[in-house]
Amino acid sequence: MPVYEYECSGCKKIFEIQQRIADAPVSTCPECGADVKKLISMSSFQLKGGGWYADGYSSADKGSCADTGSAPSCPAGAGGSCCQCPAAAS
Repeated sequence: MPVYEYECSGCKKIFEIQQRIADAPVSTCPECGADVKKLISMSSFQLKGGGWYADGYSSADKGSCADTGSAPSCPAGAGGSCCQCPAAAS
């Protein structure tokens, strides 16, 4: 369940409540009974690193097969690899 932060307008206390998304928001402070407002707090969710898009789906040149030592198979089905294909050399 999500945790929501509220601030009391009377005693200025900030408190957290665990609620379902479908639950009605809290309207009164449990300490003094004054009106409260829901706060928008920062999430602890962070994206770090290169990410899946940059690692797996970018169109950047990953180097030739001579650099990596592994050549893809020939798409024409003639055997060998594209690095050895005369059409790839031109």
